[in-house]
Amino acid sequence: MIRGTARESRQSTRSCGRPYRTIASRKSVKIALCSILLISATARAADLPRAVDAAEARETLERGVAFLLANQNSDGSWGGPRDAIWTFSGTVWSNPATHKAWKVATSGLCVMALLEADRSDAALQAADKAVDYLLEHAVVGRPSEWDTMDSWAYIYGVQALARAFVDSRYAEDPRREQCREAAYALLEKLARCQAVNGGWGYLEFSTPRTPRHQWATSFMTAAAVIALDDARRAGFEVSEVMFDHAVRAVARCRLPSGAYLYSVPVIPIPGRQDNIHNIKGSLCRIPACNLALLAGEREVPEQRIRAGFVHLFRHHRFLDIARNKPIPHETFYQNSGYFYLFGHYYAARLLHAASATDRAEFWPRLRYEIVKLQQDDGAMYDYDMHAYHKPYGTAFGVMTLAESLKE
Repeated sequence: MIRGTARESRQSTRSCGRPYRTIASRKSVKIALCSILLISATARAADLPRAVDAAEARETLERGVAFLLANQNSDGSWGGPRDAIWTFSGTVWSNPATHKAWKVATSGLCVMALLEADRSDAALQAADKAVDYLLEHAVVGRPSEWDTMDSWAYIYGVQALARAFVDSRYAEDPRREQCREAAYALLEKLARCQAVNGGWGYLEFSTPRTPRHQWATSFMTAAAVIALDDARRAGFEVSEVMFDHAVRAVARCRLPSGAYLYSVPVIPIPGRQDNIHNIKGSLCRIPACNLALLAGEREVPEQRIRAGFVHLFRHHRFLDIARNKPIPHETFYQNSGYFYLFGHYYAARLLHAASATDRAEFWPRLRYEIVKLQQDDGAMYDYDMHAYHKPYGTAFGVMTLAESLKE
């Protein structure tokens, strides 16, 4: 039987030119490849950048605000530990103190978005409820020795309270002085957890672990510098020692290539250009860090600002690939999904410091990269994270578009 089977197989091969199974297999591969190429081409065509004008940006912004109004919690906050669809190290992140910090940070961003982008009665009433929530809950504790997510609450809590403090709505409102008191409490918290290297981080990897943080990142430190600068502009007294130490930390992360290191080093490391320290892994840190250095009155040449925007849009595909991927740093150049909207918001704020020519060139493209994210419910998000991702993402998106409409 074996010989007969072999002979039949050889006859089949001779009569058909090649075994049928091989022909079918190759045809299947060709069909599959053609399908993949067609899908890819269609996706690329649908995702090609286009200019987004002010009218479309305004419409997207309004739908984003509507989402925030419809999804505010009854206590005035946004987000929460519900709806977890991702895991970290095999378990859902469930430390209650972590969620308190995330809720404060998310709510702070939403307050900023509403006060910045919409003066309707509904938006202002929602902002009132959210400010009340921050006044009562903004001062949170460190979740654990390893988890230092409370820093996000301090940063965006201070920034939101500073924004409310200068808003005309609260000029004759008792909340105004309450915002000042709460902001000073958060500023004290920021000072206590500032790392020896001058920055802030959201986790702690060093041992032994100490009350003062040891690990810090360039982008979180940049966000803190910008929040502190907003607080200063609102009239709050901010420690010059804390502020200058943080600005120096960001400056040490700057590389000759124009990229910024991920972690804050004790001394500059100008030779790092691998993976996440490459321009393509630094796309969303560049605008935030450049803006922080400007806030700290450090020189950032106009050509360096322009180069950051050129890199952002030339290599934007790496951010698109990373968006909504569930595992941090799993994609090319160790990009993470949660870089996306964070980076575009600070890019929008930085673009005001660019030349008129650059603003005219980059505003339509920056708007596009936000508008394309909007979902049917009006939300914009970049990373699934319990019930926080849609509110924080939408807040960043709304503020980005609001910045673009100031032109």
